[in-house]
Amino acid sequence: MALSFDFSEEQQQTRAATERLLRRFESRREELKRMILKEQRFPQEMWDAFAEAGILGALVPEEYGGSNAGLLSMAIALEEMGAHGFGSALLILTAMDTACLVRNATEAMKKEVLPEVAAGKLKLCFAVTEPNAGSNTFRITTTAKKTADGKHYRLNGEKTFITGADVADRMLLVVRTTTLAECKAAGLPKAVGLSLLLIDPHGPGITLTPLPTRGIEGFRQFSVVFEDALVPADTLVGEQDGGAIALFTSLNPERILAGALAVGLAQHVNNKAAAYAMDRKVFGDEPIATHQAISHPLAEIQIEIEATRNLVYEAAWAFDKGLEPGEVGYYANCAKFKAARLALHAVDRAIQTHGGGGFSEDMGIIYYWESVRLLKTAPITEEMILNYVAEHKLGMPRSY
Repeated sequence: MALSFDFSEEQQQTRAATERLLRRFESRREELKRMILKEQRFPQEMWDAFAEAGILGALVPEEYGGSNAGLLSMAIALEEMGAHGFGSALLILTAMDTACLVRNATEAMKKEVLPEVAAGKLKLCFAVTEPNAGSNTFRITTTAKKTADGKHYRLNGEKTFITGADVADRMLLVVRTTTLAECKAAGLPKAVGLSLLLIDPHGPGITLTPLPTRGIEGFRQFSVVFEDALVPADTLVGEQDGGAIALFTSLNPERILAGALAVGLAQHVNNKAAAYAMDRKVFGDEPIATHQAISHPLAEIQIEIEATRNLVYEAAWAFDKGLEPGEVGYYANCAKFKAARLALHAVDRAIQTHGGGGFSEDMGIIYYWESVRLLKTAPITEEMILNYVAEHKLGMPRSY
């Protein structure tokens, strides 16, 4: 079968629309980047612009007010944002939740939520990580138990490192409707018992406590404690106790979009480093770009950008084609792994190219160090990706 590397007309329009909306903010670039990177605030006007450009509706079917352009279109938009120096963790989280809702939510929930997401009126966050269950989702202990009348779930437990919980309108929450102990007693596998709920994170019995973390573009992270919090039973997404499968319709897009943003940020800082090298003169009248010790590392990064970009696109394409989640997961993990390493290498080299100026806030590069370093750890660590590839692609024994 012949391969085609041409973008569809819709995908080309997505890139063009993203470029146009970013040009709209060009005169305020530094002000907005400072707000996002330093003050951990994301400008609402940019969020509204994403909706206007159709980015927030890329994963939403047309019957619910979206464009159904697909994950590849959204990856293109995220990459373009990164290439202009902007990132939005909550945009990725909203997209990953949307992907899950499209494939798993009830018709009533789709009609209620998806049009509001596409219009930019609803922001979504995601809550899975717990203090004693980081990468091992099956160990989570936050419970959701049906009330006697069956009309509500009663929530108890704690989540941590939950990005944007204070500004999100809905939270896609991973809970246990059957505890791990109950699964063991019944001889059921540990994957059974997970369920997904789409809840209001600001309801009674839910406490948000800000955490002193850094590296998240435009948003803060929170501890979220549930103390006998009641949520309607119809907030369930997918089947009760069967949330493990539905969960991966969120996790794979998250990793792919994180990879797309990382590629864009790598391009942004590499461009800045190249421009600085062309201007900076230290030894004589020639710019430092004439020295191969400066130019070759930047050229090597550019080659890596091209290769990693195609890996991200392949992963997004696989998701859009509806490939089996395990196969999509392989591409998604590979893309996230390569993109995170690439972005960190690119920022490191940009700092080195700028010398002492690379550490100056005025140069605007040092802020990216925290953002891209985070991508090596979240949304999934390098070590867990290597475990996944070794086990599921190479057939090696499970190592954890």
